[in-house]
Amino acid sequence: MNKNIFSNLEILSNKKVLYAEDEIGIAQNIIEILELFFNDVTQVNNGLEALEEFSSNSYDVLMFDISMPKLDGLEAIKQIRKINKKIPIIILSAHTQQEYLWRAVELKITKYLTKPYNKDNLIEALEQVALELVDFNTTIKLGQNIIYNYHNKIILNDNNELTLSKNESRLLEYFIKKQNQIITFDEISNYLWEFETHTKEAIKSIVKELRRKISKDIIKNIYGTGYKLEL
Repeated sequence: MNKNIFSNLEILSNKKVLYAEDEIGIAQNIIEILELFFNDVTQVNNGLEALEEFSSNSYDVLMFDISMPKLDGLEAIKQIRKINKKIPIIILSAHTQQEYLWRAVELKITKYLTKPYNKDNLIEALEQVALELVDFNTTIKLGQNIIYNYHNKIILNDNNELTLSKNESRLLEYFIKKQNQIITFDEISNYLWEFETHTKEAIKSIVKELRRKISKDIIKNIYGTGYKLEL
């Protein structure tokens, strides 16, 4: 396996994936692989549960089977695309008929893999997803002489290397994805911690550290509401 692939997969180290599969044996094997690369893996057993889980929580990547109880994977994805048109999605299915492939194309699927799955093909699909998450740019310039590296979660500030914590890197990448948009305290809390209760002070503490490592001028405070990253 190409070393660059594993380097790109490090992009996923602070990301969350929602995996929908009703076959227990396959699910267990896939989860073992996903847990090697993702910070958080959630598995559900049918399309309706997948849709409800996606609607309730924040995920970075989706991986769905097609034939599932209650609601098939493609129908669930069709509903998800009405909410989020950009989230990377992998399909892993036994269906190889042209009808399913065309429906997947229309839904802008990142990768369509067939069962029985090939581990190398799955890892290559995950690399594609990782690069898609960062618009195929593994570094981004945040300001004069300030660069963020998605691979190793490091800020280069005037050639000084500053490592970010998991929450710092996750929040910064969320800010970058929604750059120039106001992000509320509630949105940040839900993205970082979901059902756990955290105060505004906890968020402010993370932002304070980010500002120290980047620049306070890049992350703007929106009084009483939240923050906005301006690039």
